[in-house]
Amino acid sequence: MISAVRTLVSTMAALLVVSCAESPTSHSEPPGQGVTDVATGLAVPWGIAFLPDGSALIAERNTGAIMHRLPTGAVTEAGRVADVQARGEGGLLGLATTGSTVYAYVTTGSDNRVVRVDFDGSALGAQTPILTGIPAGSIHDGGRIAFGPDGKLYVATGERGTPELAQDLSSLGGKILRINPDGSIPADNPDPQSPVWSYGHRNVQGLAWDPAGRMWATEYGARTWDELNLIQPGGNYGWPTVEGRAGRDGLIDPVLQWSTDEASPSGLAYHAGSLWVAALRGQRLIRIPVAADGALGPSSPLFVNQFGRLRTVVGAPDGSLWFTTSNRDGRGDARDGDDRILQFRE
Repeated sequence: MISAVRTLVSTMAALLVVSCAESPTSHSEPPGQGVTDVATGLAVPWGIAFLPDGSALIAERNTGAIMHRLPTGAVTEAGRVADVQARGEGGLLGLATTGSTVYAYVTTGSDNRVVRVDFDGSALGAQTPILTGIPAGSIHDGGRIAFGPDGKLYVATGERGTPELAQDLSSLGGKILRINPDGSIPADNPDPQSPVWSYGHRNVQGLAWDPAGRMWATEYGARTWDELNLIQPGGNYGWPTVEGRAGRDGLIDPVLQWSTDEASPSGLAYHAGSLWVAALRGQRLIRIPVAADGALGPSSPLFVNQFGRLRTVVGAPDGSLWFTTSNRDGRGDARDGDDRILQFRE
């Protein structure tokens, strides 16, 4: 079955590359149109995950705190995740939830790992590691986690600045990983003994699925091309052999690519018929329409340079889109009220 899925997705990816080569972009929206503050005064908000009551949990990268944003708009601290060692690009990164159970991607003194944290609706409780040994460094820590439509937890990792790890199938660095919620390895992974779902990645920080179940991921380039990839199980996405499109046998090309000063793509969401990319260096939100057959329409940059560096984007339960600034991460210029979560309604 995996072979059949791989063939189907590979064919679709090839068609998308042809149809989306350097897709044209439209002009950005007027400054701040349709945007309001959801929360302000945060310390490098990274992950966001919603709870069944519509409230949201927010990970602060540098403090290790998980903030709780209530439906009333009040923001309180739910607690701090243990053993977080914030250094460089690492710290408390991605969040995901199932019911009231919280999952977090954490940089420790020895590795990156995924932990499960109990949450009683107001405060964090016991913490249990479910996946350890992901290479950690001061750069390229990946960090996005998300549950797919299959109920499995997907984990985006980086190669910590050691490019050869991306092609090393014995390493968890430079990969997208797939595990069960308890941390065990699904029997239908490409290798049933390994959590590796795809490899050859430099630094993935965005994961999303469209209604047809297609899995998309954003990836940072080195000096030339940032990428949007259509992910297939067992696929090799080329790093460090290639960056961007290369047309080499055995390597999967991105369906879209941007110059690194235009994007530096972090968060990714599917919302209201489009993929949305939060760009750091590019300081913009990028909208990419997705047709029912997976073909991508022309991308549109929104809010260019209006809010600074953008890290995370998520669809909210009320139908709006939330996105975060990352101006206090050591590479941006903080503004009054930063860092903030913004809400966009078209």
